[in-house]
Amino acid sequence: MDPGTRETLLVDAPALAEALAAPSPPVVLDVRWALGRPDGRDAHRAERVPGSVYVDLERELAGHGEPVDGRHPLPAVADLQAAARRWGVRRGRGVVVLDDVGGLSAARAWWLLRWGGLDDVRLLDGGLAAWRAAGLPTASGEPEDPVPGDVDLAAGHLPVVDADGAADLAARGRLLDARAHERYTGEVEPVDPRAGHVPGALSAPTADNLDADGRFRDAHELSRRFAALGVGPGEEVGVSCGSGVTAAHEALALELAGRRPVLFAGSWSAWSNDPARPVAVGP
Repeated sequence: MDPGTRETLLVDAPALAEALAAPSPPVVLDVRWALGRPDGRDAHRAERVPGSVYVDLERELAGHGEPVDGRHPLPAVADLQAAARRWGVRRGRGVVVLDDVGGLSAARAWWLLRWGGLDDVRLLDGGLAAWRAAGLPTASGEPEDPVPGDVDLAAGHLPVVDADGAADLAARGRLLDARAHERYTGEVEPVDPRAGHVPGALSAPTADNLDADGRFRDAHELSRRFAALGVGPGEEVGVSCGSGVTAAHEALALELAGRRPVLFAGSWSAWSNDPARPVAVGP
């Protein structure tokens, strides 16, 4: 799939509010999640974009396998389709995903639904904070169950690589590690069994994709960022992180910058659980 434009990948808060007031509004998915705070259901009940549906990243946006598969392996497409129908996703209806951490968790839903074949999936730029900053109303309390959807999904509409493919990309200087730099260097490792990074991978913390307001930088800034890492326009590049969640955010930034991202779905959690895989530490 060719990289998209800002208008096809992101939506701002006023535009989303206008779309929600239209006759055929998008389905809005609230994917609040973070390391150490994986269940965002209480936060969703306390304050949300009106009509949005809570999505459980751990249970609905990830499969379950052996440690070598990583902490958040891709779900079976049949399971993803069943979840999307529970959320109310319908054929021919757009989807907007959001969170309260600059898109770092919502991008997982953005990537998975596009991997499953949905074209009209956008991320709310700036998330819930941008919605509040625009002076738009929020809802609270127990949400209503959505009307079930009828969407059909099929796997494989976005490219992925396994550990061997990631090793090949890294050897060619084409694997970006989206984790915080101190995890890349091996100074800190809060969750995975070994510290460090895939040999040859380049440190590219996904937080640097955002401006001070938590919105994505413009395409020219992002393009300069990735060019400085040696990845030119139109070039294929692999993305990795801890377990394939924030790597999706890096993939979105790369698309904004005109690159062609390939996801290492298992990411560091899969690589570090395989004792046969070498580990690099340091900058």
